[in-house]
Amino acid sequence: MSLIYNFIDLFLESAPWMLLGLVIAGLLKEWIPTNLLTKHLGGKGVKTTIKAAFIGAPLPLCSCGVIPAALGLRRSGASKSATTSFLVATPETGIDSVSISYALLGPFMAIIRPIAAISSAIVAGLLVGKEAEKEQKIKMKSFAPVSCCSGKKATPQANTQSSCCSSKKETKADKSAMEKLKSGIHFAATDLVKDISTWLMIGLFFASLVQTYVETDFLAQWGGSIWSMLVMVAISVPMYICATASTPIAAGLLMSGISPGAVLVFMLAGPATNIATLGVVSKELGRRSLIAYLTGVVGMAIVFGLLTDFLVAQFGFSVAPLSAMEHELLPHWLTVSTGILLAVLMLVSYWKQWRNRTVKVSLAS
Repeated sequence: MSLIYNFIDLFLESAPWMLLGLVIAGLLKEWIPTNLLTKHLGGKGVKTTIKAAFIGAPLPLCSCGVIPAALGLRRSGASKSATTSFLVATPETGIDSVSISYALLGPFMAIIRPIAAISSAIVAGLLVGKEAEKEQKIKMKSFAPVSCCSGKKATPQANTQSSCCSSKKETKADKSAMEKLKSGIHFAATDLVKDISTWLMIGLFFASLVQTYVETDFLAQWGGSIWSMLVMVAISVPMYICATASTPIAAGLLMSGISPGAVLVFMLAGPATNIATLGVVSKELGRRSLIAYLTGVVGMAIVFGLLTDFLVAQFGFSVAPLSAMEHELLPHWLTVSTGILLAVLMLVSYWKQWRNRTVKVSLAS
């Protein structure tokens, strides 16, 4: 029964942030002009990737909320590298998590944490961007460009007909504010919920397994070695936790004997490498991009973990939890109500998918 209770608790804790991410995704899709987004986040190279990391870093979105927001960015024209950079930087740090880090872990960790998160996001974004370039070159060699527009000059009669080359398309500027709001909410409550529901449930299930059966004492026995950081990575992958929520856990790990570097690895890898995020990355960006994503996030987490332990040992920086008491970030009524709303949206999505499959099967037979 404890497994079920933990699953329900994790679902309720993630629901408000998930719904916030869905709303942000809808607003991004409807309110941000595609050409503007493409200008800032659609290009390739270091500049765009860095810009996406700094845009995502201060946002108070957790690993569950950033998924729909990142999908909204990607589908609004952002490049793979920029999407990855945003997807890593946003859950690994934030204004709220930095302040809590200062209270629970001290000023040194409050400083090194966002630096490590932004660096990790930039490296992961650049690695994914390189993989995207390789895939693009392979596609260009394999397929010849095909256009639906003929080389003949268009006649006035042809312009009045509907075609894929028609320039008459409804733009976001043509919609009123209320229409944009309704369209964005509908997009978030249907398309995005459909895309993330399955991976969300898988991630929460594995997180509840870890929370139920993995004891803190098991983690503390590894101390401050490189193996402790690898254990942190292995444990954090199935966990579904945001940067803010991971901080009290990190404080407890620190008190139980885990080194500051291993604690930092946990706080970086946990929010960015959960099962749900990895599933979305694989689906939206490709399996090769997933490998590059993991290489960037895990590699930079370990690098900064080793650097943190070195700086603490060399210069004597104080890393001590000022308080390890848990605190409720949101009112209980809000957590429960958003959990019910999210569950209803997911059930409706699954029901629609089941109905569509049933209709297709009946038509085929």
